Amino acid sequence: MPGLPQGRFEGRVEFAELVRRSFAMAAEQGWREIMVCDATFEDWPLGERSVAQSLNDWAGTGRKLTMLAQNYDQVVRRHARFVTWRRTWSHIIECRSSGSMSANDLPSALWSPVWVFERLDMARSTGVAGSEAARRLALRERLAEKLQRSSPAFAATTLGI
Repeated sequence: MPGLPQGRFEGRVEFAELVRRSFAMAAEQGWREIMVCDATFEDWPLGERSVAQSLNDWAGTGRKLTMLAQNYDQVVRRHARFVTWRRTWSHIIECRSSGSMSANDLPSALWSPVWVFERLDMARSTGVAGSEAARRLALRERLAEKLQRSSPAFAATTLGI
């Protein structure tokens, strides 16, 4: 996958850049589906202008973003641009909560049909990335299993009475 790393990555700075590049590549290549998973998304750069622009460029007919988190409190607190983008594009985003699963049971990962990454050590932000079919399939299966035990969460709008 040109433009995206293969193999190990290390550190918060490299991880954040990996997230930025992932969404930019998704927009450039027109990935149809993206799945992201993290306990809180606290240290993902979702609120940055460049990420919001990449998501705008990516969003469109036939696209789908699935998010899985233990809760979305940090997303609301730290990523205002993403929350606004989520409201606009709520019809292509499915947000799920892991409910009773512990934060340690959730991978910190991004899956696409062509490339994936996963943080294996949250404290050091180290992990692996790659486009190998076996890596993509294994992550997709793990995420699907977690999604089956999840419930809808992070409503795009809140209705008042």
